[in-house]
Amino acid sequence: MRDHYNNRLTKPHFDWPLLIASYMLALYGVLAITIANYNPNLGSDRSLQQLVMDAANGRLQLIWVVVSMVVIAIIMTVKYDIIGRLWPVIYAVDILLLGVVLTTSKINGMAGWFQLLDRTFQPSELAKLALIITLSKALTRYKDRPIPNFRYFVYICMHFGIPAVLILAQPDIGTLMVFCVIFVALLFISGFEIKWLFLLGGLAVAALTPVVFYLASTNNFRWLRLVAFMNPESDPTGSSYQIINSKVTIGSGGLTGKGALAEGTLTHLNYVPENHTDFIFSVVGETLGFAGAMVLLALYAFVIYRMLLLSYHTSDRFGRLIIIGVMAMLVFHVYENIGMCIGVMPITGIPLPFISYGGTNLVTNMAGIGLVLNVTKYKSSVDLQAPE
Repeated sequence: MRDHYNNRLTKPHFDWPLLIASYMLALYGVLAITIANYNPNLGSDRSLQQLVMDAANGRLQLIWVVVSMVVIAIIMTVKYDIIGRLWPVIYAVDILLLGVVLTTSKINGMAGWFQLLDRTFQPSELAKLALIITLSKALTRYKDRPIPNFRYFVYICMHFGIPAVLILAQPDIGTLMVFCVIFVALLFISGFEIKWLFLLGGLAVAALTPVVFYLASTNNFRWLRLVAFMNPESDPTGSSYQIINSKVTIGSGGLTGKGALAEGTLTHLNYVPENHTDFIFSVVGETLGFAGAMVLLALYAFVIYRMLLLSYHTSDRFGRLIIIGVMAMLVFHVYENIGMCIGVMPITGIPLPFISYGGTNLVTNMAGIGLVLNVTKYKSSVDLQAPE
């Protein structure tokens, strides 16, 4: 017990291991994107710096890595309890952005991006962090019981429901799934009673049943993706194309991979569409092999385990829920993205955290890490006590 009280993790500190592991993942992502964009015609006798600079997406991703450092530095200047007090402002801005983005032009059938010059900004990414902050604060209103009555249950569901409906209107099913995972994880950790769990399950089934029938009756592409997941051979040149090609590409890498700069790889032949974004794991699997994929998974495992450890040693309920929310977001992203690349999960368009190309997603993930670091650094005096 004495060792527990003296444990550094129970005291306010800046958690360098979490930050370092997160940026190792981000730099791994820059490497993977550079490999995906590698042009063999330029020659392989160049330094890694030259390779990154010559790959347009790799160069831009590296810039976003630098930008994320500034974002984390800004987050660290404001204590997380103050951020919690600002939840009405955060929530209002979140709803405003999600509402306004519905008026923009659709990209790939979805109205989810603001066009800023030649770049795009996706507010639903930042909405994940807004949900974590606002829901975590709402779940700390009552210290004795997290959900004491039906009115409070409705109040909690509204925090989730309003932005969720706006995201569904885009429609962005992948982000909606992430929202649901964050919502359930925070409710569970906060002491969510089983009766409310059954009620939520019933409401979810009631809401999803007509949607599923509608998608099936209209042969919507989302329904076709689900069919392709259950039977990939049903449409190998259509809805199953990415799943089949991704599995072939990953399997061709073997134990050690074909090499990052090898010519004639399936990656460089664009055998898998969107291989620098949603299907970046296929690039890792082919060029770096099973060994490279395991290094990537080991880094993810460390980051997730570290956050789990930090949450256990955080007595402040609001801070603990923030850490769990960020962890749940990253866990589901990793599981769903890698799962769809190897054919064990349906395609949803969810990016691989820190690895897939995209500035908004990278900055959001790093901002989530910044929130966790903020909690560990500014723990209140109650954190000096043993966890409950």
